[in-house]
Amino acid sequence: MLTVKQLRDNTSDVVERLNIKGFDARNIIDEILKLDDERKAVQTKLDANLAEQNKIAKETGILFKQGKQTEADAAKQKSIELKETSKKMQNEQIEVEKLLSEKMVLLPNIPHISVSAGKTADDNVEVRRGGTITELHNALPHWELAKKYDIIDFELGVKLTGAGFPVYKGKGARLQRALISMFLDINTTAGYLEIEPPILVNENSGFGTGQLPDKEGQMYHAELDNFYLIPTAEVPVTNIYRDVILDKSDFPVKMTAYTPCFRREAGSYGKDVRGLNRLHQFGKVEIVELSLPENSYDALNRMVNHVEEIIKHLELPYRIIRLCGGDMSFTSALTYDFEVYSAAQKRWLEVSSVSNFESFQANRLKLRYRDENKKTQLAHTLNGSALALPRIVAALLENNQTEHGILIPELLQKYTGFERIF
Repeated sequence: MLTVKQLRDNTSDVVERLNIKGFDARNIIDEILKLDDERKAVQTKLDANLAEQNKIAKETGILFKQGKQTEADAAKQKSIELKETSKKMQNEQIEVEKLLSEKMVLLPNIPHISVSAGKTADDNVEVRRGGTITELHNALPHWELAKKYDIIDFELGVKLTGAGFPVYKGKGARLQRALISMFLDINTTAGYLEIEPPILVNENSGFGTGQLPDKEGQMYHAELDNFYLIPTAEVPVTNIYRDVILDKSDFPVKMTAYTPCFRREAGSYGKDVRGLNRLHQFGKVEIVELSLPENSYDALNRMVNHVEEIIKHLELPYRIIRLCGGDMSFTSALTYDFEVYSAAQKRWLEVSSVSNFESFQANRLKLRYRDENKKTQLAHTLNGSALALPRIVAALLENNQTEHGILIPELLQKYTGFERIF
């Protein structure tokens, strides 16, 4: 969430930058500033009223001591009237602050100055690519390979739950487990603390990282307990530091977690969502970093390089994309997507997003730190997929298929215990 100070000090710049995201903020910002003026006016009156109450309370005590009963009673009555006025103003203040909060959460994060204008993925900017794209003849897509080698059962998933909930079997299940272990080992070696968080979160956690109220339609909701199934480990892991004040020396805070992830993906259908391309439940290893504001873009670059190294270990052709304003999330200031090439589908598949949210999440979380002057400041938060499993598995199966089975990348063999699937 942005701060009122940001909006008041840089109104024109905020409006211009949010236009990069395709968001017209002028009217909302005008309403917010008007409500903030009302809030300040009510607070000023309330402060004056309370000061008058304190003054009269002292005078009443003196009058009683002096035996001036009539004047003391009048002063006491005046104090009662002021308290009633205070209650009305406090209620007015609560209502104004509620309206102000409702308007503030409608504003997306301000995109970084490097983010280009654009509306769709076609307007994104390729930063670099690596690996070699190999042209395969008569290559089978991963859903056919999964059936051929009996490693992923999509039909059984439909029976047990519904479409988008595949069942991994035999070497398919071991491949999943191997990738999770490999990703976590690489992350912890790089200094990320491994966390095993809950996969259900409360409303406050959903609000803290920006999923609520923006994305509630895409989340599975356990209504009886008012819990949400997590769309990513980012939500519980980042919320560990909700309502926490850190010392400057505590940074950077680096965490990693594997969790199943749940997304309703309402409205998703067609050939591009077949097989593992888009699921309602999938596994993902996440990295999260809390940073000092002045270091957060160095942290972002470091995280991008870290994810790139993991993909290199998997020996997959990849490219790194800097998202344009129209393709960015509500909460992000700058996002890099990683895509791997699918040899059978002959297209790029997104497998990771690495983002800097600057202070946007921290303001919602009330995640702060004490600077050298002992004043509290908002921290910066970042996160990235390292990595999401479904499309990684799809690319591994498709790109490494041979007449004699599916080859496993060398480093991954240490975790699978086998060199090929056949």
